[in-house]
Amino acid sequence: MGNKRFSSKRIHSYSFTTLFSYTVLTIWAITTIYPFVWVLINSFRVKGQIRSDSFSIPWPWLDSFTLDNYSTAFERSNVFRAYGNSLIISIVVTLFVSLFAGFAAYGLVRYSFKGKEILHSFIIASMMFPVFSTIIPVYRMEVHWGIASTGKLPLSLLSTILPQIAGNLSFAIVVLMGFIQSIPIDLEESAFIDGCNVFQIYFRIILPVAKPSFATVAIFTFLWSYNDLFTQMFFLRRPKERTITLLLNEINSQAGVNYGLMAAAVVIVVVPVLIVYVLLQKNIIKGMVAGAIKG
Repeated sequence: MGNKRFSSKRIHSYSFTTLFSYTVLTIWAITTIYPFVWVLINSFRVKGQIRSDSFSIPWPWLDSFTLDNYSTAFERSNVFRAYGNSLIISIVVTLFVSLFAGFAAYGLVRYSFKGKEILHSFIIASMMFPVFSTIIPVYRMEVHWGIASTGKLPLSLLSTILPQIAGNLSFAIVVLMGFIQSIPIDLEESAFIDGCNVFQIYFRIILPVAKPSFATVAIFTFLWSYNDLFTQMFFLRRPKERTITLLLNEINSQAGVNYGLMAAAVVIVVVPVLIVYVLLQKNIIKGMVAGAIKG
């Protein structure tokens, strides 16, 4: 009898805790999703009706529904070129950050050398410096190298890629170090006995096992690079060099009180990021959980 009473109390307590957790998460999800839904709805609304009635749904058969905001956004600017520039920058940054951070994390975890602790401290400390504190010397250095403010598209994109790689490396190294530390060294020792060298061990053992962690680093690096406006404003100043975030900034500055056009521009920028996140969210969650448990 006592066990049944204890069991019922435990189930009741568990149910209440679960209900409370889901209630809080639901409220948080609504407050997070609502702004984007509001922007999406108003991107299909006639300009003059956004102020007077911005909360009703503009169904296609109503007078308030229009696609003019999107057509105006595409007519005023070369959206596809901006998408291309953004994707080139973000993909290159993601590839090199994943490559360099993987090598650095593996070396810091598996090898002992003089200055290792100091180097690790510098990596942690570099995460504390905001990008605007270093952008001026970085810009002057790249101008001295001849890759910034040249008017040539490849060099301009390169001048943006290099600071973004440097800015994302510290985070990536820290995340990958936490995961690589959890991999049993016996696997590497067995491979070494079988005749594998360091690079074969890294690419055949470390990389496949740490794939969730690499996926997490790659996704976050891509999103941060894609959304980076501050660095791009410094190095990409010509119309042919614009990325999608610079294009959004330009449309917003020119649109004035045309909230429909601004809403359409926001949707154009955000939708690809949402698609990437929805398609790869399992990798993000898996990598974060694995790092939390094993790291």
